[in-house]
Amino acid sequence: MTLSKDVFANASIAFDLDGTLVDTAPDLVRALNAVILPRGLQPVLVSDVREMVGRGAKAMIRRAHDRQDVALTETEVDALFPAFIESYHSNVAADSIPFPNVRETLDRLAEAGARLSVCTNKPSVLADLLLRELELDGYFERVIGPERTRAKKPAADHVHDALGAGHHRAAMVGDSAPDVDAAKAAGVPSIILSYGYSEKPAGSLGADRLIHEFSDVPETLAEIWRTVSD
Repeated sequence: MTLSKDVFANASIAFDLDGTLVDTAPDLVRALNAVILPRGLQPVLVSDVREMVGRGAKAMIRRAHDRQDVALTETEVDALFPAFIESYHSNVAADSIPFPNVRETLDRLAEAGARLSVCTNKPSVLADLLLRELELDGYFERVIGPERTRAKKPAADHVHDALGAGHHRAAMVGDSAPDVDAAKAAGVPSIILSYGYSEKPAGSLGADRLIHEFSDVPETLAEIWRTVSD
């Protein structure tokens, strides 16, 4: 179905990255285990890491220890972080793949005139590299990681910086509580994908819409914006 340019032209849409656009859990768990196994912890499973991703790499390292009742100071987290980044960076897209229909849907939105960006708590250099490796980088005007904003999700600044200025309509598309909370703080509607990386059930996060397929993003956005304008 062709999207209406009256609706999408000069609309700005910010997307979360991990768990929304790309299934990155296999590569994240590889890097996480490379850091924690030498410390005597048991390996984290891919299914478990999907619940740890939304608030960034340091939070993921901390939660991996918390789950095994191992105390970890902030100084220790800071010390482990570079090793995690090095391990992850070395093979950032070995097993990570876009979720079904991501490319086709981004094509539809871009063709209709929408301005697309990434709003992620993943370190910016890693987000850039991952998108480049998967040949998704060409879709986005901006990739805003935590170092490229004044305050990361769930802060409103992160969403505002990703969306940019001068748009007629805006929205945030994500998969977890920081996405919903940041969108609310920024005063824009949010869509949550049920397949993503969320600590809580996706339906309990308070998004404007919960959907199950990425291909449903355009029509859901059009419905939200029509409702707002009525």
